[in-house]
Amino acid sequence: MALSYKNRRRLSLLILVLGLPAYIVLAVTLVNQIERPTIWVELLIYVGLGVLWAFPLKAVFKGIGQANPDAPQDQDEPR
Repeated sequence: MALSYKNRRRLSLLILVLGLPAYIVLAVTLVNQIERPTIWVELLIYVGLGVLWAFPLKAVFKGIGQANPDAPQDQDEPR
């Protein structure tokens, strides 16, 4: 299923505004459930969880910062 640029942009905004804070709360809650590890192990857990959330969402965020590829190009503008 291929999402249009506009839908990927909306979905990425929704993920960043609602999903990421919820993921952070979930990660902190899960780490607090285990006995407090050393500071380095705790840092490693948070860095791992911080990177882990992005991998499944890579396709949604890819190219969002670019200009809309579906928009009509202006013919008078030099390339």
